Amino acid sequence: MTIPEKNFQGQVVVVTGGTKGIGKVIAENFLRVGAEVVVCARNAPEGPVAYDDRQAKFITCDVRDHEQIKAVIALCDEEYGKLDVLVNNAGGAPPADSLTASERFTRSVIDLNLVSPILFSQEAANLIRKSSGTGVILNISSVSGMRANPLGVAYGAAKAGVINATETLALEWGPDIRVISITAGLILTEESRHFYGDDESVAKIAATLPMQRLGSPQDVANACLFAASDKAEWMSGSNIVLHGGGDKPTYLEATDILKDS
Repeated sequence: MTIPEKNFQGQVVVVTGGTKGIGKVIAENFLRVGAEVVVCARNAPEGPVAYDDRQAKFITCDVRDHEQIKAVIALCDEEYGKLDVLVNNAGGAPPADSLTASERFTRSVIDLNLVSPILFSQEAANLIRKSSGTGVILNISSVSGMRANPLGVAYGAAKAGVINATETLALEWGPDIRVISITAGLILTEESRHFYGDDESVAKIAATLPMQRLGSPQDVANACLFAASDKAEWMSGSNIVLHGGGDKPTYLEATDILKDS
């Protein structure tokens, strides 16, 4: 998909978890097309999030803290007087045995991956309605919320909740605010290397996907640019699934049905 350059000029975009990985690439791409970008994370980045000579504004925010969420939205109001696009990207969880995971761990994962994007969306929607009048909220979800997720029951349940929250908020807040989830499959980042392993392991995983490669942060950023643009003005409550064709059903390992196709 081709997004015209600079078609986000004058728009204000917030990207949570926007200092590394997928979030950083999303932020860089919104800078590329002319938006004013605010990124937030628990820790300041080693260097600025930038594209050419344009830099994103950084604010410290633990998205599990409602007061810190309010501070991000207040910054947008004070600095720019409005908000046009929120990208709820912050999230994640390490693997944990479902039988022994602690209550504290489980609640923390759900707070980060489900409660936080809902609260951020509430605060963002209030500023959007007060200022621009119309806007877009993009929720980055995961295929873990659409299928069984061994060693990640809380994460999978939270991401399933994000997809449902997207549909619900789109119903409640339309037509002024469009809400869309972008559900990512296997995306190769520095962080995901810990799960996917070395190049040989990545190649084996990629071979299981119809597209024969893992996704990249740029794939997710492309979807964000499209969903937030006026090219998608009738899209809301939708779930854009980016998984390279999806995982093959496990039963196919026991049959020759696709081997010659």
